[in-house]
Amino acid sequence: MNPDIIKERKNATFDVEKLTFILDGGAEKTQRRREIEALVFNDPDFNEEDPNFLSRSERYSQAVRKSAEMILKLREYGISDPEEIYFYKSMARGSFHEAMGLHFIMFLPTLYSQCEPQQSKKWLPLSESFQVLGTYAQTELGHGTHLRGLETTATYDPATQEFVLNTPTVSSIKWWPGGLGKTSNHAIVLAQLYTLGNCHGLHAFIVPIRDLTTHEPLPGIVVGDIGPKFGFNEIDNGFLKLENVRIPRENMLMKYAKVEPDGTYIKPPSTKLTYGTMVFIRSLIVGDSARVLSKACTIAIRYSAVRHQSEIRPGEPEPQILDYQTQQYKLFPLLAMAYAFTFVGQYMRETYHRITEDINQGNFNELPELHALSAGLKAFTTWEANSAIEVCRMSCGGHGYSRSSALPDIYVEFTPTCTYEGENTVMMLQTARYLMKSYRQVKAGQQLSGIVSYLNESADWRVQPQPVAARPTVVDINDLNSLVEVYKRRAAFLVEVAAKSIQQELQHRKSPEDAWNNSAIDLVRASDAHCHYVVVKLFTDKLGEISDTAIHSMLSTLALLYTLYGVTKNSGDFLQASLLSVPQVLQISLRIKELLAQLRPNAVPLVDAFDIHDRKLNSVLGRYDGNVYEHMFDWARRSPLNATEVHESFHKYLKPLRSKL
Repeated sequence: MNPDIIKERKNATFDVEKLTFILDGGAEKTQRRREIEALVFNDPDFNEEDPNFLSRSERYSQAVRKSAEMILKLREYGISDPEEIYFYKSMARGSFHEAMGLHFIMFLPTLYSQCEPQQSKKWLPLSESFQVLGTYAQTELGHGTHLRGLETTATYDPATQEFVLNTPTVSSIKWWPGGLGKTSNHAIVLAQLYTLGNCHGLHAFIVPIRDLTTHEPLPGIVVGDIGPKFGFNEIDNGFLKLENVRIPRENMLMKYAKVEPDGTYIKPPSTKLTYGTMVFIRSLIVGDSARVLSKACTIAIRYSAVRHQSEIRPGEPEPQILDYQTQQYKLFPLLAMAYAFTFVGQYMRETYHRITEDINQGNFNELPELHALSAGLKAFTTWEANSAIEVCRMSCGGHGYSRSSALPDIYVEFTPTCTYEGENTVMMLQTARYLMKSYRQVKAGQQLSGIVSYLNESADWRVQPQPVAARPTVVDINDLNSLVEVYKRRAAFLVEVAAKSIQQELQHRKSPEDAWNNSAIDLVRASDAHCHYVVVKLFTDKLGEISDTAIHSMLSTLALLYTLYGVTKNSGDFLQASLLSVPQVLQISLRIKELLAQLRPNAVPLVDAFDIHDRKLNSVLGRYDGNVYEHMFDWARRSPLNATEVHESFHKYLKPLRSKL
């Protein structure tokens, strides 16, 4: 054990184990998670080659082998709870992705939520026994987030009671679905439904794409892998071209919308129902943002505790780089963000399950808000975490660039979340649409409930353009509730700015569509402020549940740092809205420095509380024992380039070069 790491852990002013319980949602959950993780460590079937030393084909093959192993082991151990399955799989796959991931997170959930009873009877046994391996084919070469623009067609033929599916243009070829290239034999295909000459918009269809026995593509199906990407080297993201592919009428998912044998279309009770799967995935992504950020912070902070460099005072020993204020300023706000996002992830999971139960009982009231919240928070947390991972990598200096640090892999495996399941800017604009609708309702005299209820109050503190000095600003920068109020008012202010921008555009005789586009920057800012307020509020609310005094104190410091740091990064908004004065913003900068010094002794214990096992972290720099340099050297020695002392290129090219000169 590295002596610096030992010293850091002795500095803890709180019980690390108790904080782990809070992050996991209870002591029993922590214990169960560790039991499940131990099943993977102690299993020789999961000993594998470091993926960094394998070719793409070898990585895909290894991932498929692991997927198959995981299915068998989960059955053997009788693990069926979704959260426990997640623990097991995340341990087995480390920082990388599962070859059959979409079968579990998109294909099966869509069947569960959108099959009517007869369809469930047919498709669920086949899919749960992996006779049917599925993916979710929505995105096309020419369209992603704009679902209404998708061009794949499913035309009903009443004579044969079949749908005929086509990708009529190059841009309509399905593109990007994970597991589509080589793994899946079925896909849930989203296509524009045509029946009796009318188009009824997007619907989901179960389409067989490969033979169940030979795995060869079926007639009319052109399918394959889209080639190397920035990351996701384990995954066969694929393309799918459909040429007059016929499927039975019963292959349309018909729990809500239906097509009768004669071609009559019966529309669903709510147009939002088909968004269920996407809302579920977006809620998961919020939790993932917290988990990857926790990993990145663990690596960067542990490494900063064992790395010594330069000197603060001449002639004295080189300090730990974590003692430099600049390093603390880079990393501690990100650590606070990891905690904030963890609690937001817990909230999103609970909210999703609660509202899903309402939907199952026919109550769709909260679905629009959940849709708007999941879209906005998905964008907010992934943008923030994405930037933060890169800050963590750069804060590790040159060694952060080595794949042995795991930070490059964490980044490339996470960064696509900013564009998949809804491109982030478009997600923010979806949230903005909900905010604008809510704003109009308040103006019309309605009372709002839920997370946007703060707009009810906005009329009471309508921001008047007047000198800041003339307005008393009563904000206690050490009181979180006071700061939550300031964030709330900033959100309301920016919602109003966006709404007024649209109004002004309309007064200039712009069409509603042009008015929206010409106000889009303000709309995204309003959504961002709304999401930021939600995160700050949820972090503050969480403190009310913490009874342990030492942990409460620690989390309060983190929450205050997260909140104040957010003010300094967006100080223009707070000043423009006359919510804070310039002296207060300067005071906040000083307070942040004090908070950094307060957190310094607990930095390593705070990342230890995430309880990420070395096998899962897979980082030479973030090791629990802090023995970085020895293991970095060992890792480098294993590089395939070191398999021989003299590489073949020497004899092929370098030696002959000498004789030619």
